[in-house]
Amino acid sequence: MDFRLRELGPDDEHLLLACAGADVFDADPTPEWSRRFLTSPGHHLVLATGDDGAPVGFVSGVTMTHPDKGTEMFLYELGVAERARRQGIGHALVERLADVARREGCVGMWVLTDTDNDAAQRTYVGAGGSVEDPPALMITWTFSEDPTPGHR
Repeated sequence: MDFRLRELGPDDEHLLLACAGADVFDADPTPEWSRRFLTSPGHHLVLATGDDGAPVGFVSGVTMTHPDKGTEMFLYELGVAERARRQGIGHALVERLADVARREGCVGMWVLTDTDNDAAQRTYVGAGGSVEDPPALMITWTFSEDPTPGHR
């Protein structure tokens, strides 16, 4: 499958909303959250489209600066439609986000993934990442069970 990558900006909300039903996000993007993401400084999203222009994948990242670590890119999420997997799209998306990170002056890029997600691990390592030893433990806080747009 041939595909194209495009870095989205504030005027590309319509492209993000076109991902509804495309099997690339966990849920369909909403207008408000798409707008907020695309207009927030340091937020990056690269969209992959197939031959027909339909979305087949994306990667999102957020730059973060810390006083003793400099600026890093957090690879927030990678999604590739089931029908488009194992064709190099995820690899290309991760490499493009790494290019964005370098362009933004980041000292590195990092991601968390499940220890049993072999496909994600292969993609990330294949795109130049390395597994930390020992693996990290993720601890989360849930502040709301309401994922509706407008809920902050």
